[in-house]
Amino acid sequence: MLSHQQKILLTNEIKSKAISLGFDACGISKVVPLINDGNFLQSWLDKKLNAELKYMERNTDKRINPTLILDNAKSVISVLLNYFPSNIQSEYQHYAISKYAYGVDYHFVIKEKLGKLMNFISSQTAIEINMRCFTDSAPVLDKSWAVKSGLGWIGKNSLLLNKSLGSFFFIGEIILDLELDFDNPLNAEYCGKCTACIDSCPTQAIIKPYVVDAAKCISYHTIETKKPIPDEVIEKMGSRIYGCDICQDVCPWNKKVKPHKTQEFKLSDQLSEMKKEDWENLEKPIFNQLFSLAPQKRTGFKKFKMNIEQLNPKL
Repeated sequence: MLSHQQKILLTNEIKSKAISLGFDACGISKVVPLINDGNFLQSWLDKKLNAELKYMERNTDKRINPTLILDNAKSVISVLLNYFPSNIQSEYQHYAISKYAYGVDYHFVIKEKLGKLMNFISSQTAIEINMRCFTDSAPVLDKSWAVKSGLGWIGKNSLLLNKSLGSFFFIGEIILDLELDFDNPLNAEYCGKCTACIDSCPTQAIIKPYVVDAAKCISYHTIETKKPIPDEVIEKMGSRIYGCDICQDVCPWNKKVKPHKTQEFKLSDQLSEMKKEDWENLEKPIFNQLFSLAPQKRTGFKKFKMNIEQLNPKL
């Protein structure tokens, strides 16, 4: 049990360490059941808006209550890691991939940093601390915990928004059984009357503010499902073969976002030099070279190639 002053001191040290490890923001929230968030999730699932994302239907109790993931959980440390690139794919490449997938799979990068942060926390107190870290890899409502820790608000495209970082960032968290000094949520959202994300979605996947229908989403069809992409989505995909950034690109909060400083997320020379015909003639060995540690590797060559071929039936 830490005293009030010890909690404040350790919390400040944790936040400073998180920034020194390369994270762009860090906040801490108290573990409480996420009743409202759980009700929103259940309503979304009841309406079958998760399409074939069946994993979202599992462990809903754990998503609401972290003590079912870690016994006696007391605190959630949330971190943000910017991935907005300084260089983007050239127009002559024709086929576009989402900015989050330019470099190394974020799961590897964030897990390594969170591991170092956990080691640091353990070294700062004689108390035995139990902790687990996650980044989009367990039944954890990462956006909800980030909101509770004051790191942002939920935008109308359902993504977390931060005044300084916009929305081009990854979220990670550490759940631990030690009570720390908690941050206050913003208790506000700063989208106002703006509907740019909703208006710009070519498939109308954002069916109303804060609600996305996965079955209409370009990212879902190019990444999450192995099935062929429906014609009505193909017609509106443009040149996108892996993911979609439209609702983020048009967001006013992303207009002045600074590029990331994480070397692993950098657009590689090999990827930046790919031309239209290179994509169309892509074979598995080159795919493996391009994406050996990237998110595309999990989607697989067969699905990735199918996306390209569906956009260009003449291949």
